[in-house]
Amino acid sequence: MSRAFVREPDGADFIEDLPERPIGDERNLVTPRGLAQIEAEIERLRGQLADAQGRGARAAIAETSRDLRYWAARRSSAELVPTQADLSEVRFGHAVTIERDDGRRQRYQIVGVDEADPVQGLISYVSPLATALVGGRPGDEIDAGPSQATIVAIEAG
Repeated sequence: MSRAFVREPDGADFIEDLPERPIGDERNLVTPRGLAQIEAEIERLRGQLADAQGRGARAAIAETSRDLRYWAARRSSAELVPTQADLSEVRFGHAVTIERDDGRRQRYQIVGVDEADPVQGLISYVSPLATALVGGRPGDEIDAGPSQATIVAIEAG
């Protein structure tokens, strides 16, 4: 058969096969800042979707619609955890300073999955480091990757 009569993909197949963004099985705990970020992302995506629809950009509509479904689901399952005033032990939302064996001090805040940004010191509550920190008190030693660390301070997030 001549190639002239073979239907070439026009991008529509990509749009139909766009997979949903995966949502984990863990609880969707969020800080007040994390909830505000989810709501801002929903508003941003609504504007982006309206723009894509106005342009008739099918691929952008599909991708933005998928992302909007994800963030709407995350918003509906969000469990807002108020800031914990009790700083006697590490809890969700707290900022924790640790000192590693080599003397480096690092500060992390324990946040929700979607809010996590390790470069900014925001770690997901399901991460190994956060799991090791939760319930700890100043002076406690924890496993921090391949080495040990000591909890130096706990602050409200």
